[in-house]
Amino acid sequence: MMQAGKPVLYSYFRSSCSWRVRIALALKGIDYDTLPISLIKDGGQQFTKEFKTLNPMSQVPALKIDGIILTQSLAIIEYLEETRPTPVRLLPQDPKKRAHVRMISDLIASGIQPLQNLSVLKKVGQETQLAWAQAVINSGFGALEHVLQSTAGKYCVGNEISMADLCLVPQVANAERFKVDLSSYPTINRINKTLLTMEAFQVSHPSRQPDTPPEFQA
Repeated sequence: MMQAGKPVLYSYFRSSCSWRVRIALALKGIDYDTLPISLIKDGGQQFTKEFKTLNPMSQVPALKIDGIILTQSLAIIEYLEETRPTPVRLLPQDPKKRAHVRMISDLIASGIQPLQNLSVLKKVGQETQLAWAQAVINSGFGALEHVLQSTAGKYCVGNEISMADLCLVPQVANAERFKVDLSSYPTINRINKTLLTMEAFQVSHPSRQPDTPPEFQA
């Protein structure tokens, strides 16, 4: 049962944008309820009149928190950072590092993920979906690997976890789902493996969500 005043995340287990927000909520230690929105069932529950009142773009995630409803994963993460800066900061204090974090986050969230999401793949057509997804991910990962070679430490930007890392892990999972060969991206691969050892990335994983189908559960 949902508790009054408790944040509610409208999410889909496999949505990489939803996963970013789930990681942020876990890192911030924010307790919340999940309201699953299936992008597949009933022709896509994101298209219902009820959900469109929350997000006219018919996309997940949406977060109900502090008396407001927020959409767009990066905007949600930045709001959480500004209102709940502890225990983990997701945007560095240093302006140059903060710019790098936003640059990498946008590269993934704007330059890679939208080109291989469900709505685009439906337009591309069944026969060419895999080749299309592989091509756009490889193109983006080539650029991302180059960027990370100059910004990365233990994580995407230096040695502190940031919003960029929250974008990286779900996108690598997408790449693996589309059978992209990651051997050409050693920096991406290394950072991803490091992040996946952390509890916040594990509890937020698509295999461990309330709406995860049995065949995809961990």
